[in-house]
Amino acid sequence: MGMCFCILGSGSAGNCAVLRTETSRVLVDAGFSTRKLRQLLHDANESLEQIDAIFLTHEHGDHAAGIEGLKKFPHIQIFANAATARAVQAKLDHRPSWQIFETGARFAFRDLEIESFHVPHDAQEPVGFTFSHGNGLPSPRRRLAWLTDLGHAPQHIHERIRDVDVVVVESNHCIRLLQADIKRPWPTKQRISGRHGHLSNDGMRELLEAVASPRWQHIVLTHLSRDCNSREAVEVSLAGLRARLRCQFSIVAPGEGIPRVEIT
Repeated sequence: MGMCFCILGSGSAGNCAVLRTETSRVLVDAGFSTRKLRQLLHDANESLEQIDAIFLTHEHGDHAAGIEGLKKFPHIQIFANAATARAVQAKLDHRPSWQIFETGARFAFRDLEIESFHVPHDAQEPVGFTFSHGNGLPSPRRRLAWLTDLGHAPQHIHERIRDVDVVVVESNHCIRLLQADIKRPWPTKQRISGRHGHLSNDGMRELLEAVASPRWQHIVLTHLSRDCNSREAVEVSLAGLRARLRCQFSIVAPGEGIPRVEIT
């Protein structure tokens, strides 16, 4: 077994994924209640008892709400930078097993190598991750980039996703559908579409076109807005890009996940 992952849920109602290797089972974010998280893991043939660690991208509830209910699982280590840990801890009545990293640092957890990097979003100190597994002997070294909740993609993000096998990136909203939405007030629309908000379908396409790495095997588009996006709108933005990149694409519907993806 190399490295594989499945997305348990994605969108404004909650975000979480499970990443597995031979010796590690970790979550990327935990934006659901413990009860919901248990069910989602059960459906994926996993359990909280098997989870070793959680890696938090930032403190917003749709990514970190589940930490509150994990007091019965003290074995789970919670990896976050200091600013994110402080923001989450302020809402807890217990103290998890925090493992603090410095944004930009490279560190190991069991058979994984993790790198964090800053992303522009309206949180305390939000990050993206790359997860690497394997030393190339005998199995190939595989790398996964995790990139959600960002208003735009500076050059350093281009470099972080260039040399990976799988890119998980948000495609949050269609600009036209966001502008036409009647549920959200104008300030909220400005926040979403701002440079520290969420990546639009067009922003996603521009990022992937700019990097266009021949190494990519699979691109997973996540964190779609239920009201301000659609699979059809995402497909319009992907027009021409599929053929150019020649890799597999998966679009994660709002509130849903995707089954296991093997990184071979």
